[in-house]
Amino acid sequence: MKLAEALNLRADLQKRIANLKERLIKNAKVQEGDTPSEDPNMLLNELNDNIIELENIIKLINKTNSSTYIDNESISDIIAKRDTLGLKLSILRSFISESADKIERYSNKEIKILSTVNVAEKQKEIDSLSKEYRLIDTKLQGLNWTTDIIS
Repeated sequence: MKLAEALNLRADLQKRIANLKERLIKNAKVQEGDTPSEDPNMLLNELNDNIIELENIIKLINKTNSSTYIDNESISDIIAKRDTLGLKLSILRSFISESADKIERYSNKEIKILSTVNVAEKQKEIDSLSKEYRLIDTKLQGLNWTTDIIS
């Protein structure tokens, strides 16, 4: 099994578990004399099976990510780099969006509001970081389809 297939399976299991949670909640109570639309015990058994399967696939993914090295970096390290870069980009984009907003003044007597940074300069930095993020993400996507799961 390729890493990408395991990641798809993990996503599918997470969706199934979320669906089972909703179904369990809907069948947690019934009016006296009524029966639930689905048997909660069967749903709980299915939930347990899915959680065990999810735990096993997560272990395989984590083992593979930490044991597979490309250019002296593990896949886990590359993921950490991409995720922290994504976090930084998100914050910088929000900051620049706020900095670039124009505050309308209706007279010269109103207080003038100025940006605390050079917006154009920061936007160039964001563009550069965005490119780096895309390159890292593309590298990871390629690795996902070429890396075999380590069991």
